[in-house]
Amino acid sequence: MSMLHAEPGVSAAGADSRSQREVIDIAREFVRELQGQRARAIDVTPRSRLDRDLGIDSLGRTELILRIERALRVRLPPAAISEVETLADLIAMIDATAPRTSASPLAMRPPESLPQVSAPIDAQTLTQVLDWHVARHPDRLHLTVLEDESTVLGTMTYAQLARAARGVAAGLIARDVSPGDRIALMLPTCVDFFSAFMGVLYAGAIPVPIYPPARLSQLEEHIRRQAGILRNAGATLLITVPEALGLGALLRGQVDTLRLVESVATLTARGEAAPLPPVTDTDATAFIQYTSGSTGDPKGVVLSHANLLANIRALGAALDATSADIFVSWLPLYHDLGLIGAWLGSLYFAASFYVMSPLSFLVRPESWLWAIHRFRATLSAAPNFAYELCVDKVDDANIRGLDLGSLRAVANGAEPVSVQTLRRFTARFETYGFKPEAMCPAYGLAENTVGLTFPPLGRPPLVDRVDRESLSLKGVAAPAKPDDRAALEIVSCGQPLAGHEVRIVDELGREQGDRREGRLEFRGPSATSGYLGNAAKTRELLRAGWLDSGDQAYVAGGEVFVTGRIKDMIIRAGRHIYPQEIEAAVGDILGVVKNGVAAFGVVNPASGTERTVILAETATSDPAIRKALQDRVREVTTDILGSPPDEVVLAPPRTVPKTSSGKIRRGAARELYQHGEIGTQQRGLRWQLVRLFLAGVGPRLSRLPRVAGALLYAGWWWSVIVCVAAIAWLAVMVLPKLAWRWTAVRGLARAALAVLGVPLTVSGERVPTGNAVVALNHASYADALIAAAVLPGTPAFLAKREFARQIIAGPFLRRLGAVFVERFDVAGSLADALAAGASARAGRLLVVFPEGTFTRRAGLTDFYLGAFKIAAEAGLPIVPGAIRGARSMLRSDQWFPRWSAIQVHFDAPVRPAGADFPAVVRLREEVRAVILRHCGEPDLGGLAKPLPPGATA
Repeated sequence: MSMLHAEPGVSAAGADSRSQREVIDIAREFVRELQGQRARAIDVTPRSRLDRDLGIDSLGRTELILRIERALRVRLPPAAISEVETLADLIAMIDATAPRTSASPLAMRPPESLPQVSAPIDAQTLTQVLDWHVARHPDRLHLTVLEDESTVLGTMTYAQLARAARGVAAGLIARDVSPGDRIALMLPTCVDFFSAFMGVLYAGAIPVPIYPPARLSQLEEHIRRQAGILRNAGATLLITVPEALGLGALLRGQVDTLRLVESVATLTARGEAAPLPPVTDTDATAFIQYTSGSTGDPKGVVLSHANLLANIRALGAALDATSADIFVSWLPLYHDLGLIGAWLGSLYFAASFYVMSPLSFLVRPESWLWAIHRFRATLSAAPNFAYELCVDKVDDANIRGLDLGSLRAVANGAEPVSVQTLRRFTARFETYGFKPEAMCPAYGLAENTVGLTFPPLGRPPLVDRVDRESLSLKGVAAPAKPDDRAALEIVSCGQPLAGHEVRIVDELGREQGDRREGRLEFRGPSATSGYLGNAAKTRELLRAGWLDSGDQAYVAGGEVFVTGRIKDMIIRAGRHIYPQEIEAAVGDILGVVKNGVAAFGVVNPASGTERTVILAETATSDPAIRKALQDRVREVTTDILGSPPDEVVLAPPRTVPKTSSGKIRRGAARELYQHGEIGTQQRGLRWQLVRLFLAGVGPRLSRLPRVAGALLYAGWWWSVIVCVAAIAWLAVMVLPKLAWRWTAVRGLARAALAVLGVPLTVSGERVPTGNAVVALNHASYADALIAAAVLPGTPAFLAKREFARQIIAGPFLRRLGAVFVERFDVAGSLADALAAGASARAGRLLVVFPEGTFTRRAGLTDFYLGAFKIAAEAGLPIVPGAIRGARSMLRSDQWFPRWSAIQVHFDAPVRPAGADFPAVVRLREEVRAVILRHCGEPDLGGLAKPLPPGATA
């Protein structure tokens, strides 16, 4: 995430260092391979930018770095693949890197095994899961963050994770984060991610993981995409790394709801302490997972604690997971497979979790394999491309002594599974101890938390050979003849997880029989309730109790075989064409960038059918070579389709849009093609920053009228309040009778709210004028004004004794018959309680705010017992009253008033059932439950303790 780069043309060791000469030579030879004849016109210098000047894309970077490491015997940090923009950056990084030692991961001692423990089967929420482990084995090692297979960046026990998370939660609460707020996490793989995620949950808020910018050259696209997600989520705060705090200003300019951008360090710098809300509702939203989609239409999958725990438990049963397991992962933590399948699953079962950055894997795929070896991993997971990368990029010389025999299961999911990849990976690594039955092709989707189907343990992948023509023309997966060379091979993704169901339906929603292709639908305890703030997409997702996966599939012998995305299917002359097969075949052509191919259909208005377009990335610009590549693409595609594609488009590297997890975004590729934007050059970083700043100017200007209006309203508000308060004070001081004083105060309070344009709605039961106690929630400085406007008779307010000593407020409140209570002296407090009880028995309407004080944070805290003891001993009913909207008007420590509609609801009186201590407690809890039901704020729990005079927080 660093934005610092070397001065062009200058390395850390000087302009003529040995490393500089060697890097230039290696880069020049590499560019020759990539660019062919065009390389003659390319001047390779330290100033050359890898992408724009040399045409080296992300995969090319990986290959270049591997070659440099082998030649110079260095081991570059994983950040090299994302941070370096020029060869000078790469040279400076090399000169600052120590030479690679001869130590082999084989020689490193494996970690000591931990005692086996049980899982929290009764836990209802993720925070309860963590608390359960902390209570039983706080010092058990939970997770280890790696830079590579041999370098540990940080570790956390269960107690350390809980302590760090609670510190983050306290920092969030101090910044007015309320239960239900959405908090975005834009963090790489680091220890801070785990404490931030759990800290958001401890604060009662909802984490929204988004991916950090991988490349500065793509900063503009990244910010625009994340701004769309943040707007959709309504995120109020973003947690990121300290180096990226500057990006927060660009995001705040485009996201109205985003108030603050913080890091874990800034959140925990002051060591705030705050009571944490109880997180016990299993149906509450645990986090929001944004699915891969276009920039303008992000879909936030809402997942509850119940969804997550159901999926984790079901996957654990399928994997026979226990605390003896060891999970090694490089998967991104902002993606469901890495977050839920890898980390949260390990958290639940107390399995040892080892995680490295995705960049570590991309730079050196063997680092994943060596980590499995070193830590004796039993479980892991990766998308299909990762296995392909291991086959293509890992040299035998770099894995001598590798042993993968500890693996019991490695899931292959999150993208279409290639039969050829399974075979190639197994054949390559069987000699290194990998067992064929350890490969587990699985199927899942964010809408079902993460996993939906999984194969039986101990069985090699099951491959179905079907007749290509029968499937594409009739939708029937008829078994192919043994000698059918054109047969389509599809791998089974297993059977539905326990407690989950899958069905295949046709266009009319009728369930299909065995080997009939159709739309895959599912249901079960892991299924989402819908997409955040997107009712239209939610309606499309939910179908009469079933959820639409958006995928085509068929079932044979109880096994699920996924054939492709419905929206990506190309329909041509009545045939269904599967783009994944075309893309894989074209990607194998020499000169075409692997995983840089998109096949999609474009509707032909004249014929009503779809034209088949193949978009393929290549680094070459030589006309003859490009013509030969196009011809070869047509040949390969014709072999699959039986007819040539309508158009083959060659584009520069990094043209084909991909999701954060590396999936091809075919819809976005189609849009680029239709808008004529294929091959549009990416602008420089400085220009991108300027464009992002300008993009935020419009939203900022649009806010100016609102800001000006808010300032004018605040001025008007205080003017009205000061005038009304002065008149009320004079009236109270002059009028001889208590009833007259209260009539004046009540009328002035109502007039003030009316002049301020504040709608005041009173509902529920009628409040008696005396011989009762009214209990109200306390949310704002305006609560007394509101209560004065709505309560009948001559109410007696319980007020803190500090008011009695004030020159203006003291006489005013005494003339209104207020009862002053001591909050900090126990003896004085008991005497005041007796006085309050006397007022209640004298027939006054006693008004109390049983929370004792109020905070900035939205939510109902616990009630003090005093008022309920008074009511019980006097035999008086308590009228529960709930005020809504007041906190928005004028919250604690905030003297800038805002317009807000006010609703006050009074419920039926609650009568005490005795005066003993248990009866008083029951009375309090019954009244609090009624107020909580109507106040519109979450249950914070815990007593809000007022500070003694002169004390500071």
